[in-house]
Amino acid sequence: MEQSKIDRINALARKSKAEGLTEAEKKEQALLRQEYIANVRRNLRGQLDNIDVVNPDGSIENLGEKYGKKTAN
Repeated sequence: MEQSKIDRINALARKSKAEGLTEAEKKEQALLRQEYIANVRRNLRGQLDNIDVVNPDGSIENLGEKYGKKTAN
């Protein structure tokens, strides 16, 4: 996510605490937050999919291959 968008999220949060937001600003804040959360989830999923575990028998198992391909119902 671009730094300018993160800065805008922070500016809207500060303004919300100080004086409140207009309806347009509330919608903008909600959209930016959704985008930020989607970005965090995508990055976390990418990290988790690249974790390898060494089993007691010495074999290496990639958790992304084992668990990462499942779809949420």
